[in-house]
Amino acid sequence: MKKKLLSGLFWVLLLNLLIKPFWLLGIEVGVQNAVGAEQYGFYFAIFNLAYIFNILLDMGVTNFNTRNIAQYPQLIDKHLSGILCLKVMLLGLFVLVTFSVGLLLGYDSRQFVLLAWLCLNQFLNSLILYLRSNFEGLLLFKADSVLSIMDRVLMIAICGGLLLWRRDGFAIEWFVYAQTAGYVVTALVALIILARKTGLRRLRWSRPFALAILKKSAPFALLVLLMASYNRIDPVLIERLLPDGTGNFQAGIYAGAFRLLDALTMVAYLVSVPLLPVYARLTAKKAPSTAEHAELRDITRMIFSLMMVFAVSVAVTCSFMSEPLMALLYSEHVAESARVFRILIYGIIPIAVTYVFGTLLTANGSLRQLNLLATTALALNIGVNLLLIPRLQAYGSAWASITAQSFMAAAQVVVALRIFHITPQARYVVRLLAFVAIVVAANIAATGLLQGVTWWAQGIAVAVVAVASGFALRLVNLKEIQSILQNG
Repeated sequence: MKKKLLSGLFWVLLLNLLIKPFWLLGIEVGVQNAVGAEQYGFYFAIFNLAYIFNILLDMGVTNFNTRNIAQYPQLIDKHLSGILCLKVMLLGLFVLVTFSVGLLLGYDSRQFVLLAWLCLNQFLNSLILYLRSNFEGLLLFKADSVLSIMDRVLMIAICGGLLLWRRDGFAIEWFVYAQTAGYVVTALVALIILARKTGLRRLRWSRPFALAILKKSAPFALLVLLMASYNRIDPVLIERLLPDGTGNFQAGIYAGAFRLLDALTMVAYLVSVPLLPVYARLTAKKAPSTAEHAELRDITRMIFSLMMVFAVSVAVTCSFMSEPLMALLYSEHVAESARVFRILIYGIIPIAVTYVFGTLLTANGSLRQLNLLATTALALNIGVNLLLIPRLQAYGSAWASITAQSFMAAAQVVVALRIFHITPQARYVVRLLAFVAIVVAANIAATGLLQGVTWWAQGIAVAVVAVASGFALRLVNLKEIQSILQNG
């Protein structure tokens, strides 16, 4: 199981790290620079509204399906047709709720047109994620990896061509249409492959089946809705709580700072994709054997250590080098974006923790505890945002995000350690704290002693120290890295 996880991680990370950073930092940055902070903020606020409610397109079915197919792979033929019909039915509910909220927020006609296209894109993206969950549940990680980048490859080709051809007159709506095209092609390819594997010929609607699936997946749906809300509600609140013009502008500043965090968070998300079905297999039994419990503990420690080496190194280094990073990405409002990014980037640490322990608790079916924690995190996020946005604008919202993420991560660790009877060794905690101290000291030294050296050279020096420290403190195991390469 451990070797299969490592092989899956290798392929998922390899293909996505080749493509998705170029999309986020090349195409999305290019679009924002072409249309300006205010127009991109206009898009980003509406996008996040649609994103928050996209759980209504899924109702937790994707996470439930990944866990269920991993534990009972023989059910895929029975479930595929019924769940596809269910997702089409859920599209109507999603559009109704999203447009109703748009009316309450006072959207104008242009905002509603863009919201309609973004609703379509959310549906197509949700469909792709469901289709991919079947590959993940069957542990077919290589096929899943190819599908995970196909939409972005197509979007890069379309948007890249438009930016080269009509950069001066680029409209934010073109960016949305390009996403639609990429999603349509990818969904069709994934559906054709699954139809051949399962023998699917036509869709069959079954009301009892749909109700049974919704009942089982409801806790997953609530969890995704709550987590999407406290992760994505910030720009919506910024745009609504601040005056016209200022709201869109500050949402654009937040989007600029958030983009690099979003790109780097992708690494943690990609690790969690093969981790969920593996955890599901290991937690399927009510009374796992000693060997299975030891394997679960070892996998958790290995993935958590890798996540912390990555997340701590990235967060501290990027915070120290916030201004040159923002200047590299954007041609306007660099100082404003850097100020927000300097705080927001630390969110990658609790996000990485959540992707390990939240995935473990999800696989175990500990949805009641997760939903309670997510509800508290959402309330905390909204409360801090309401307090800080009127005074500190996007900068205050960055602090609200960090507060909610940190609470969620810490609480999940406590709950998971209690449920699985895992006691962290004191020596391990000391090694982890030593690593954090070394990374902070390396950044202070780099910015203080290497002032005549370019910022990217300082970053490389810090990265070398961080990687060497990870190996020296045995947070990164060389044999496990070799295993990834051998089994890839």
